[in-house]
Amino acid sequence: MEEEKINLRLDIDVQKPKAEKIRKRKNKAEEDLDSLKTDYKKLCISMRTVGLGKTSEQFQEVQARNEALEKSLLENRKEKVN
Repeated sequence: MEEEKINLRLDIDVQKPKAEKIRKRKNKAEEDLDSLKTDYKKLCISMRTVGLGKTSEQFQEVQARNEALEKSLLENRKEKVN
């Protein structure tokens, strides 16, 4: 019985450092995951910002085309009146 207790204590002494090492690795993994989540959110925001830039450029192109068409329409109307 006494020998069994000694063996159990030895097992506990061996398991404690292993458990601590596992806890540290788990905490590190959780920190890394949080960091990745933050980076992902920043990336999504950047992608949205870039997308908005393209949309803005497209809007300006369409607006310029619209102004050119309106100008052309006014010129054609003037020619028809004259």
